[in-house]
Order: sequence, then C-alpha cells, then structure tokens
Amino acid sequence: MSSQTSNSKLISESWKGQNSKELFERAVKVSPGGVHSPVRSFRSVGGTPVFFASANGATLTDIEGKEYVDYCLSFGPLILGHRDPEVEEVVRETAGLAWSFGAAEPYSLELAEFITNNVPWAEKVRFVNSGTEAVMSALRVARAATGREKILKFDGCYHGHLDALLVKAGSGLAGESSSDSAGISATAIANTLVLPLDDEAAVEKVFETEGKNIAALIIEPLPANYGLLIQRKEFLSKIVEIARKHGTLVVFDEVISGFRTGFQGMSGLLGIRPDLVTYGKIIGGGFPVGCYAGKKELLDLVAPSGPVYQAGTLSGNPFGMRAGFATLRKAQRDSVYSVLEDRTRILTREMIRLLNAKSDREWEAVTHSSLFWFRTKTKDAVRRIDQIPEGHKEGFAKVFHALLKHGIYLAPSGYEVGFLSWAHTDSVIAKTLELAEQALKEI
Repeated sequence: MSSQTSNSKLISESWKGQNSKELFERAVKVSPGGVHSPVRSFRSVGGTPVFFASANGATLTDIEGKEYVDYCLSFGPLILGHRDPEVEEVVRETAGLAWSFGAAEPYSLELAEFITNNVPWAEKVRFVNSGTEAVMSALRVARAATGREKILKFDGCYHGHLDALLVKAGSGLAGESSSDSAGISATAIANTLVLPLDDEAAVEKVFETEGKNIAALIIEPLPANYGLLIQRKEFLSKIVEIARKHGTLVVFDEVISGFRTGFQGMSGLLGIRPDLVTYGKIIGGGFPVGCYAGKKELLDLVAPSGPVYQAGTLSGNPFGMRAGFATLRKAQRDSVYSVLEDRTRILTREMIRLLNAKSDREWEAVTHSSLFWFRTKTKDAVRRIDQIPEGHKEGFAKVFHALLKHGIYLAPSGYEVGFLSWAHTDSVIAKTLELAEQALKEI
C-alpha cells in the first residue's frame, strides 16, 4: 500500500462540504465556546468565526475556498508570512529527520547560540513551549534569586494565563464584562501587585512600602495585548531604576515584541537591559516555542545547574527549533525590519484615509515597527486601558465585519493589534486598499 493511499484513509476531513457556521455548531458541542483560545470565538465582534483550511504567504483560505489577506498572522509569529518557502523547506526536511527527541539534540543548540550571539543580555536561554510557560519559569527564577514572594505587574499588560498573573488580563478576556478569571484562589494572586501604566509616582509609592518584598517587576515594554499602548521611554527607564534601587529584578515580556520590533526587540530599541526576558512567537517560526533568557547567574539557578525546577517533554522540539532558526536568519539576512516599518506606515495611512472618508467617527492608526492598531481618534496618546475611548469595541466590530466580508482578516477584537509580514508586498498592500475601499462603502 502506498503512503499516499494510506494517508488518505487516515485523514477523514469530515468538514468538507460544510460552511463555518455548520462547523462552529459542531465545535461548541465538543469544545468550550467552540474554540481553543477565547478571542477566536468572535465574541468581541459578534458573528460566527471563520474556519480556515490553509494559508500561504499573506493569504488565508477558508474551508469554502474564499481567500483573505491576513493581518492577524496567528497573532504575531509569522513575520515572514505563512509557509515562507525557505522555512517550509526546512520544516519538510525536519519531518524526514525526527519529530521529537526528549533528549539532547543539536537544533536547540544552534538556535540558542544564535540568540545569545545577537542579544547581549540573553547570556543563556532555556526553551519551553509557550510564552505563558516562559513567564511562569522566569518569575520562579526571580523568586529564587531574591528570596522574595511578590510580583509587580501593570494593568493592560498580558503575561499568559498563569494564575498569579491573570489579574485584569488583556488578551482573550479584553472586552469581556470582567477581566478577572474564575477558578483562581485568592492565595494564588495574594502576592501579585497591579499598577496602572504610565504612572511613575504609583510605582515609587508601592516600592516605598513593598520594595523589600518584590522579587520582580514584569512589564511588556511595548504593551500589545489590550491595544497598542506605546509607553514613554522616560516611564520605562524610571521604573527600571526604581526596581533596581530596591533589589528587584526586571523582567521584560517580549513574547510579542521580541524579534518583531527589531532584532533586539524593545530592549535594544530602548537601550534598557532587563535581568530576565521572555520570548515566544517569532522564535518558533510559527511552531509552539517560547524561551526565557537573561544573566548567566540567574539562568544557572535552573535545574540541572541549580535548585529551580523546570522541565518539558517537548521543549526543544526540532520543528520549532529549526523553523525558528531559519526565520531569524532570514529576517536578519534580508533586513526585514525597516522595510516592514515602511509598509506598515503606508498601509495604515491609507486605511485611515479610507476609514475617515466613509465612517461616522474619526479614526487613527497607532503603529510601532510592523504592529498597528486602529482606534477612535483621541486628543492625547492612549497609554493606559482606561484612556481607550468609549464605544471603541462597537465601532471596531462594524469595521471588522465590513473588511472580513470583502476578504481582509484582522484579529477579531478591537483590543488586539495587527501585524505585517515579509509576504505583505507592495502589491498585497495595494490589493488590500482596493478591497478596503469597496468594504468601507458599506459602513
């Protein structure tokens, strides 16, 4: 029996011939809300989620064969686009080598050396399987290193769904009636302190009373899970100074911004060296990979070198390691960052022009590197979640569905950001603007 014949029998494809509404009705019977991550449910924008069957370059194709220009990009990992030819070649080659080892292998070594050679403050790295796992592990290291219990985070930053940090979480819960999660005990979050962004005085005040108890200050240096809340460099520099004055470790969560805003992420752009940094998304090339990195003396606290236990069966999976390595090398070789920044600026400028010509409200685009966020225009910069204009969610939902109908896919929430990839060429952007002009006539 040929492998092709065998494979056709193994893969049932029971969904063929059905539409997204029909599949969603099936999905809600077997999965919570019919999805495996909340924001995918379309609850924030209304309607039925689109079920996709394939993707290539800048394009998604749904189960009925309709194509969409994709500006969600799996929420950020695909900086080269879907199935970049060079990365795909590596993935295919890997499939013929091994799927998982659970043992020492050379592929994670190559990626680790590449990261440490290019990011000076990442003296050592430990690979895990998600951003959530990376943050959880980094904070465990911080507590072990300082002998302290408390963690300071900021409202509007999202660090994964671990109990201690799911306090007024952003991604996935943004836009819900409550941003706290059920099922988390009071003791689990008792040592978590939460402050507003963009408020140095609040940070000073909490350190005056709790400084000796705070193991780590953790922040997204570019908060991008509750809109794109670009922070002042002066604020970030000041809170790092305050933390270090009190012996508190600084953890930068660069799961989104790492290797997206530049090869050294926001840490490099800001000139601030964190003690620990968490990465994800791009470093796996589209596969589930995360890592935590930092000073040698901190990472050497991790088992088997030290007393901080952390392990993972699939950590260092060869698909993620090789795809991530290929992605980072191509991003560096082709100097993608300046090109993507220019394309993002062009796309968003023209999209806002179209929006403001057709919409009943005035819009603006907030951009950083190849990230963007459309929102109702405000007089002042929006740096905190309480500054997001009223009605933003509802206004975005109308725009989202108009664009979706005409083949443009944004993240299905007004609180999620958009991304560009290397596959979003000038011609793709021109096509997007043509589709958008048709779509926005219906707003």
